[in-house]
Amino acid sequence: MIQNKFSTLEYRAVIIILSVFCSAFTIRNDLPLKKDDLEGTISISGAFALYPIAIKWGEEFKKLHPKVRFDISAGGAGKGISDALGGMVDLGAVSRDLYPEETKRGAVPFAVTRDAVIPTVNWANPNIKEIAVKGLKKEDFANIYASGQYKNWKQAGFSVSAPIRAYTRSDAAGAAESWAKYFGKKQEDLLGIGVYGDPGLLSAVKKDILGIGFNNITYVFDAKTGKQLKGIAIVPIDVNSNGKIDTDENFYGNITEFIKAVAEGKYPSPPARDLYFVSKNKPQKKVVVEFLKWVLSEGQKFVGEAGYVKLSEAKLKAELTKISL
Repeated sequence: MIQNKFSTLEYRAVIIILSVFCSAFTIRNDLPLKKDDLEGTISISGAFALYPIAIKWGEEFKKLHPKVRFDISAGGAGKGISDALGGMVDLGAVSRDLYPEETKRGAVPFAVTRDAVIPTVNWANPNIKEIAVKGLKKEDFANIYASGQYKNWKQAGFSVSAPIRAYTRSDAAGAAESWAKYFGKKQEDLLGIGVYGDPGLLSAVKKDILGIGFNNITYVFDAKTGKQLKGIAIVPIDVNSNGKIDTDENFYGNITEFIKAVAEGKYPSPPARDLYFVSKNKPQKKVVVEFLKWVLSEGQKFVGEAGYVKLSEAKLKAELTKISL
């Protein structure tokens, strides 16, 4: 009898415990779920340099906020700033510093990552082995792209005599502006055959055995393999102008190595530079504000894998402050 009595008590205890647990579970289950009320469309246009990471950021942000839509297009930095100031897009992608007249018109830049412009030649250039060993100095690039003094690869110090065919950007481009700024010029001063867009310039050099051009990081390296793309070869910059590429100047083997060199300042700036999202006046649209905040915080974890250079924490903090002012 005593055994049966204890069994009954134990049974009742179990029932009570289960009832309490189920009640607690029901209360917890009845709590309102956090609702994602962020919605709307974010439109971005501009620099080819920013286009790949803008697409990546859009995809990742949409995973967190499914109701947000993106309209992203490339067309050069000039188009980006023009579209932003004209109210055609929420954010212009710009791969150069703003001009004073653009700031006066209400352009507000937010630095979001860092990139670099890299000189390239066709990988079958007759002087390719020498180019890899000696590189080119700042004044050599100026003599090709600014003064036009160098019209032959032999004039540039190489063994094989062959014409130099320079290619530049036909569209208003941050890459071209940064490249020209490297040797004290502006995009409109650059000599060469004008080609539209980063992909177009890359293609032109691939097709011309004697061609020389310049591209942004993500158009020179394969983001998946980290290696240089087939058909082109990087022209190393002889930073100290001693006629050869020293060990501390030789950082072009893969994208990781090159990005590290840019971050450490070993690669000259320009042609390395910050990349910007630009709005007309301070952004007011909630979805745009939240996107910018995310890009400058959580979104930075995608920068390296996409082939870009992360800004310093101090720089990111300063850019975030500009949003909340």
